[in-house]
Amino acid sequence: MYQRILIPLENTQTDEAILVHIRPLARLTQAHLTLIHVADGFLARNQQRFGESDEMRRDRAYLDRRESELRADGFNVESILATGNPAEEVLAAAERGQCDLIAMATHGHRFLNDLIRGSVASDVHHRARIPVLLVRA
Repeated sequence: MYQRILIPLENTQTDEAILVHIRPLARLTQAHLTLIHVADGFLARNQQRFGESDEMRRDRAYLDRRESELRADGFNVESILATGNPAEEVLAAAERGQCDLIAMATHGHRFLNDLIRGSVASDVHHRARIPVLLVRA
């Protein structure tokens, strides 16, 4: 079934919804998990010029903590800290990692809010070539 699952994380409480939901599926399928966080702030997008920001260090520490938690639960897991457009980076990581499922939490925004703020989940869902599991936080 699923052998490689990509899990985009935001470094917010929303992440807990997908992490709780995906554990039983990943355990059942013995899937390899890849966590990804995409930093898209100004300093993150320009880190070559300005160096690693405090935000990037916090994001790396967060990913390391989540990776350690999953590893302690017996999962085979790795993490990626990327910069740029979140939807594009998630889709690219899924392709590079030969993932067969993207599992992510959503905020449950409504149409108008999505138009104003955009929706990474919606963009990933519509552009992905593999199944996308969306769990409302």
